[in-house]
Amino acid sequence: MKSLEYWQTRAAGLRFLDKALIGSQQVSANSGATFAAINPATQQVLAQVAACAEAEVDLAVATARRAFEQGAWSRMAPVDRKKVLLRLAELIMANREELALLDSLNMGKPVMDAYTLDVPGSAHVFAWYGEALDKLYDQVAPTAPSALATITREALGVVAAVVPWNFPLDMAAWKLAPALAAGNSVVLKPAEQSPFSALRLAQLALEAGLPEGVLNVVPGLGEQAGRALGLHPDVDCLVFTGSTQVGKYFMQYSAQSNLKQVWLECGGKSANLVFENCQDLDLAAEKAAFGIFFNQGEVCSANSRLYVQRSIHDEFIERLQAKAHQWMPGNPLDPASRAGAIVDAEQTGRIKAAIDHAHEQGARLVCGGRRLTLGGSDNYIEPSIFAGVEASMSLAREEVFGPVLAVSAFDSEEQVVRLANDSVYGLAASVWSDDFNQVHRVARALKVGTVSVNTVDALDVTVPFGGGKQSGFGRDLSLHSFDKYSQLKTTWYQLRA
Repeated sequence: MKSLEYWQTRAAGLRFLDKALIGSQQVSANSGATFAAINPATQQVLAQVAACAEAEVDLAVATARRAFEQGAWSRMAPVDRKKVLLRLAELIMANREELALLDSLNMGKPVMDAYTLDVPGSAHVFAWYGEALDKLYDQVAPTAPSALATITREALGVVAAVVPWNFPLDMAAWKLAPALAAGNSVVLKPAEQSPFSALRLAQLALEAGLPEGVLNVVPGLGEQAGRALGLHPDVDCLVFTGSTQVGKYFMQYSAQSNLKQVWLECGGKSANLVFENCQDLDLAAEKAAFGIFFNQGEVCSANSRLYVQRSIHDEFIERLQAKAHQWMPGNPLDPASRAGAIVDAEQTGRIKAAIDHAHEQGARLVCGGRRLTLGGSDNYIEPSIFAGVEASMSLAREEVFGPVLAVSAFDSEEQVVRLANDSVYGLAASVWSDDFNQVHRVARALKVGTVSVNTVDALDVTVPFGGGKQSGFGRDLSLHSFDKYSQLKTTWYQLRA
């Protein structure tokens, strides 16, 4: 394993891209405006990045539209698009260390998580959609012999993708791979907290053979660049991962402009249900800790509500507390750190405020609860567990997006299903039980997009990811993702006798 000193030396020589990439050109904001990209683990400014706004969004969308209409990509044979996406996957892995460092330095995650999970995962997503391209078939409808009716999928045109800061490269790949595979042009807006890996990815896409203008990246603030994309009359579809409130803004922007399709993957308050007939409580405790403390809890599907059957509640809390200590934050560049820094001071403050409010409302702090200072930065939060959390408390209802777990006891299956479903969100849930009939009943009763049985947050490119209620709609990953990036066309041929 590479050492802390290795990653520090590698980071010191890193170059940060600080301008938009439109076509094949690096573009500064027309206004000259920039924003500071800050390393949350040190509070040091990494670069002043172009703060794109309406002018740059207009240019990027026009460039994407021109590329789409010219057809170098949109009309390219699927087998040839496949070659480009597979080459891009190879280039991602060839630049693995750089991409891992960009995300670690930019948003505070442990570099080894980015190196072993995010970067290979992103490459795999591009490769998977590339491989799918020459294996997708259109349909012929059943008609009378005097007619032929075909049902074909066509690219939408210009797709805007707005992605979050918690998994910068991964979330870009989840949107870009199927959108590009379907033949669209894309304008990508990364979160202002984490623009670097998206900009580097666009360079690698050009190197892989993606025609100029097919992928454009516009860094900027949400209320400027994001809003401009949402209101743009020549964007055919906007896909978004982020907060529910911002998702609602994009729905409004669509209604105010051209009724562009909007696909949302928003917040979550996922429940983890542990029944008394779970045979491996130690594994359940280990996974419960992982489900809330991995990536500093900055995960939309984090298992942030834990319901434990009363007969095993106290024993389980003891096991869980021991597991939580293994997730103490440290220097993100230290390979021994399982958790890193919170993305910025604002988010750290919000998490600490949620902890303080849980105290005020009467929840019992089991462990953690402190804001820590490491390496000159106070953007660190201890893994925190509260017990005795009632359904009416904010900690049971509001997304914290940090390493804070709400634990409640339950007495019956009916009661815990009701508690789990009592949420405005519907993204994910986990169920722990060795009674097959029980897990089948409970999984069917939970109103979420993914139920993980005897594990947490199960995820793979082969299965769809997304939810309902105010967690959004539409699905990332799997072949179902193509539904967002293409439209069906019926062509009816009336045949002469």
